Amino acid sequence: MREIDRLRTDCPFAGARMLRDFLRLKGYRPGRRHIARLMRLMGVEALYRRKKGTKRNPAHPVAPYLLRNLVIDEPNQIWCADICYIPMREGSCTYSRSLTGRRVRF
Repeated sequence: MREIDRLRTDCPFAGARMLRDFLRLKGYRPGRRHIARLMRLMGVEALYRRKKGTKRNPAHPVAPYLLRNLVIDEPNQIWCADICYIPMREGSCTYSRSLTGRRVRF
């Protein structure tokens, strides 16, 4: 664990696989899962850019969920379509604009 701590000080972005490779260069023969377990025990993890995720704009209206109290009891009662990709005779037409509720903004 001391060696892992030394390597983590030099390379804070190193994960279990990279640390395993560094330790193998130094003559140790650890497995990736063992290194990952020791890292969890030490409370360390690799530093990397995390996904920011989608953050909604509170100024934009929220579309109502129209199917909430609807009883669906027969086939073909509810339909859904995705218009982001429409195949054409010559290539395809891809829309990158957003679909909001029951309307399409272009």
